[in-house]
Amino acid sequence: MEDFRKGDQQEIFSKKIRAGKRTYFFDVKSTKGNDYFITITESKKRFDDGSFVKHKIFLYKEDFNKFMEALNETVNHVKTELMPEYNFDEFNHENHERIEFDNEN
Repeated sequence: MEDFRKGDQQEIFSKKIRAGKRTYFFDVKSTKGNDYFITITESKKRFDDGSFVKHKIFLYKEDFNKFMEALNETVNHVKTELMPEYNFDEFNHENHERIEFDNEN
């Protein structure tokens, strides 16, 4: 793998997801050689000192399909085999209702 230094990266796209005490960032970055990769960062605030603990995964284009296949298979296993009665859309509805409420005021 190529050694990516911070100065060699350019952010192309970013998506932020707040999930309770955690925030996830999905960032598309490019290298000087016009190649692309994704970083997935989990950020969680520490209560003892207020700092943030971050964990980062670098996902390269040659692994996109394998990663998505494994992620989808894992999530589907939890949804269908381990927790088939659970309403995984529950949180989407709460966020949607909150957004509609905020827009009304």
